[in-house]
Amino acid sequence: MTTLRHLVIGGGAAGFFGAISCAQHFPDHSVKILEKNRQLLSKVKISGGGRCNVTHACFEPSMLVKNYPRGFRELMGPFSRFQPRDTVQWFESRGVLLKTEEDGRMFPVSDQSESIINCLLNEAKQKNIEICLEHGIESIDCMPSGFSLTLSNGHSIECDRLLIATGSHPKIYSILEKLGHSTIPLVPSLFTFNLPDSPFLELSGVSVEVAEVSLPQFNVKQMGPVLFTHWGLSGPVVLKLSAWAARELHQCEYQTEVKVNWVPHLNEASLKELLLNTKKKWAVKYVGTESPVDLPKQLWKKMVSVSGIKEEERWSNLSNLHLQKLIEQLRSTSFKMKGKTTYKQEFVTCGGVPLNEVNFKTMESRVVPGLFFGGEVLNIDGITGGFNFQNAWTTGWIAGQSMGR
Repeated sequence: MTTLRHLVIGGGAAGFFGAISCAQHFPDHSVKILEKNRQLLSKVKISGGGRCNVTHACFEPSMLVKNYPRGFRELMGPFSRFQPRDTVQWFESRGVLLKTEEDGRMFPVSDQSESIINCLLNEAKQKNIEICLEHGIESIDCMPSGFSLTLSNGHSIECDRLLIATGSHPKIYSILEKLGHSTIPLVPSLFTFNLPDSPFLELSGVSVEVAEVSLPQFNVKQMGPVLFTHWGLSGPVVLKLSAWAARELHQCEYQTEVKVNWVPHLNEASLKELLLNTKKKWAVKYVGTESPVDLPKQLWKKMVSVSGIKEEERWSNLSNLHLQKLIEQLRSTSFKMKGKTTYKQEFVTCGGVPLNEVNFKTMESRVVPGLFFGGEVLNIDGITGGFNFQNAWTTGWIAGQSMGR
């Protein structure tokens, strides 16, 4: 029986998991990883501030897919086969225990990304997977029984099956287009909002546990924690919104209106009633001294100020006009977005290989037989919280098994 030769392009999460999956299920097959850089698993290393947000504690596929602005329909089947519970079991069976934080994100108990990296490297070594660093790809040609790859060092290599797990590196898409695939243009996802004209910039570091942030131009909104920064707004809710509206925001060159409801649990009537009761209860107190709603003191003072109310104004003297302005600010603070800022170093894009060109039962190309995909090279991206890694583990695991068959 001829030993099949399998190549994986990309030494990241999806590439490693695909190679390991293939070698695990088909130990008599030859598996090799080609990585163009000197360092392996670079995103794993920096994820979660160096702790590696491995996955998310969402164990129901139908709920899990709701965290993917692109790919939610296609991932339903794959997640039914390999989901976060399987990821947890996979790592824990190899001695890497995971823990769940309050927001559902899962990390190694060591709080060190090296725990995940070492686990993957050790597993690859045990499975006799060959790893070649500084092996960039210049071209891929189809042969009657496989592929021929020209490397950046001028050498060539052949294989029977090929897994592309390069992430969103632009060069690979021009190579894939020559093979017959089309490409959806890449645009950033997971970024924070630059609001240079915001009167709240001095509140950098202040956070609000629950707020509703919306982009009226695109009729999208999200609810969750918000963080003020020295350039604008960040926090989980902003990152989610940036992912869901990634392509629309790119088209408008990140110039649009952003609105924030700081008290989403109160409708206008309830908020007005609360403030009127406060006006009676705290009649002689200064309006800017203490917040009657669940907001940080610094933010409340700023809300009072931008509503045109003097901080030393007493509640008993608060006019109906100022009361209404305060209600409007609390329920619909308006900002002008003028640009974006990448979220730390965890750069994520939407775009890539169109999903209708891939068979999600096997992760094999519908255009080029024997060619497989895993991870972010596909037009799939998740919100922050471990979802992009779960896509990498799942698609890599399925692609690795399918390659061997």
